[in-house]
Amino acid sequence: MKHRQLIGHLACFGAYAIFGLNIIFCKDIANHGELSPVVLFTYRALCAGALFWLLSLFTKKERVPWKDLLGMLGASVIGLVMPQLTFLYAIAMTAPIDLSVVNSITPIMTMFVAAIFLKEPITWQKAGGVALSFVGVVWLILQSNHTGGVAHSSPTGIALVVLNALCFALYLGICRPIIQRYHVVTLMKWMFLFALVIILPFSFKGVVGLDYAAIPEKVWWEVAYLIFFATFVAYFLIPIGQQRIRPTLVSMYNYLQPIIACVVGVWLGMDRLTWMKVLAAVLVFVGVAVVNRSRARQE
Repeated sequence: MKHRQLIGHLACFGAYAIFGLNIIFCKDIANHGELSPVVLFTYRALCAGALFWLLSLFTKKERVPWKDLLGMLGASVIGLVMPQLTFLYAIAMTAPIDLSVVNSITPIMTMFVAAIFLKEPITWQKAGGVALSFVGVVWLILQSNHTGGVAHSSPTGIALVVLNALCFALYLGICRPIIQRYHVVTLMKWMFLFALVIILPFSFKGVVGLDYAAIPEKVWWEVAYLIFFATFVAYFLIPIGQQRIRPTLVSMYNYLQPIIACVVGVWLGMDRLTWMKVLAAVLVFVGVAVVNRSRARQE
């Protein structure tokens, strides 16, 4: 059991570390403005979906009944389409610090979603761990330098960030049963196929009419990172974590993103490391450890 949980923690750590760099690249792509959110998401769905279908040729074949295909369609909407689009639109309308702070409510939402739909108990230990990590990550965000985005957040941008957090919390909570029934490749190939079918009618004109020559080479390298690492690899790892550890724990790795952004900022000379930031990061990981030791439903 401990070995299984360790794999889940490592998978979530890897996925959210990738997402930490994803935020930086998405901001830069949004600042250039050539690729609209729907076009960018279409490329992510198309390329990552193709990779998952290719990978499925070398994995165990699983028959998926119509009932579960409908479940995967729902998972695709609330776990891929809505979170991706709300994030990509919000990042162009929200100041980086506001985006980070509001997005940090995801684990809190996930804890309540898991309590409602999966009957996971909200113990004092679990609530305390979530609160401790929340304080740590907000403290870290407020002390860090935030550049590369808009100066002020629009109400629409803030609303999109809240919707993004809610959708992903619902995905982590509601979709766990179907995620546990299938191999990660089977799940992801269908979810990305459904996502592509949903988004293509809205993005086809933009994809065809895009001036590809006007897009800088640097942006294409960032898009390549988004497609391969932040989409294919990260969405391969997240279900592995979902199958092995509880939804609230999975969502708490969301707090790794501002830590990664801070580390990258220090490395690039855009920010500086202080003991207060180190302490804030320690609070985040202590909170995760506390939630990990809290009582699960089966206990």
